[in-house]
Amino acid sequence: MAVQEYIRDRFFPQMWCEGCGHGTILNSLLRAIEDLGISKSDIVMTSGIGCSARISGYVDFHSLHTMHGRALACATGVKMAKPELNVIVPMGDGDALAIGGNHFIHACRRNIDMTAIVMNNRIYGMTGGQYSPLSGVGTMATTAPYSSIDNAFDVVKLAEAAGATFVARTTTYHVAEAVTYLKKAIQHKGFSVVEIMSQCPTYYGRKNKKGSAVNMLEWFKEITGKLGSKELEDNPSLIARGIFVDEDKPEYCSEYNKIIERASKR
Repeated sequence: MAVQEYIRDRFFPQMWCEGCGHGTILNSLLRAIEDLGISKSDIVMTSGIGCSARISGYVDFHSLHTMHGRALACATGVKMAKPELNVIVPMGDGDALAIGGNHFIHACRRNIDMTAIVMNNRIYGMTGGQYSPLSGVGTMATTAPYSSIDNAFDVVKLAEAAGATFVARTTTYHVAEAVTYLKKAIQHKGFSVVEIMSQCPTYYGRKNKKGSAVNMLEWFKEITGKLGSKELEDNPSLIARGIFVDEDKPEYCSEYNKIIERASKR
């Protein structure tokens, strides 16, 4: 099936700003799904609110555009009702780790079989450029005109500590890498987290003098290093990319079915 078959043409051209990395993430996700040969009718995409959440309206899957921060909660309901479906949950900074932070850690803890994509552009883009839990110390934002003093979450460390059984990180510069990690995440039987660093030239780039979208992509190349590479070994201050966790543990829906079977025999 061609990638175009996965898109709802009537919602294009899309509303993301020129140069936004979220379009690249959408492209990588569709390439991953195409490579895996998954039927559209076997996919449910659940999103919340924000720039990242618009992605569910652009794909021709079963989709839910839900409340801010509740994408994982709604996705959990879908998966429990229809465990045979592939559930994909794209989220931004807020949906994943601000208002949605509690849902995130408990979805990791339960190890329910779905793929959470954290589209990390370090800013709240749709609502005017406020700083987020992923902005980090020194970030300039509309709500931090003299820079933020808040430490940022490390998505990878948080997901790993909370119990996610597949955890990866890449960027919109590393497109082929993103496709590979998304394919592995979707195929993984358990809770998968893929953080994709994404450029926001409109707010983060402009406020923090990072230049154009192209400049920001080059910046991602400069500030990251692949796990196991000499580059990262020589400069440990780089942000590591790669697969950090990939392990087999009992999956929540499967374990829940065992409870149902035991209860039905009483």
